[in-house]
Amino acid sequence: MANDRTGAPTEVVAEPDRFSISVEGRPVGFADFYDRDGRRVFPHTEVDPRFQGRGLATILVREALEATRAAGLRVVPQCWMVAEFIDKNPEFADLTGDPA
Repeated sequence: MANDRTGAPTEVVAEPDRFSISVEGRPVGFADFYDRDGRRVFPHTEVDPRFQGRGLATILVREALEATRAAGLRVVPQCWMVAEFIDKNPEFADLTGDPA
């Protein structure tokens, strides 16, 4: 659990086909995914526009990628938000591409 930029508590929950993020118990965003051939594909990520600018996408994507790493899966960032996050956070770059 992390706090957003306003200090409000957030929670990211892994569901069968998405990671969802809530602020103070209210669902405000999600990152859809599906697993195929040892890869987790992220086709779409969304945060309610009323909650944008609070760092929620960053919290959501970071936790989704950490869970993906823990599951031993590679990442296919079809969603621009996930791709941009990985570009800005090189500690997750090892999750993309083909294994060495």
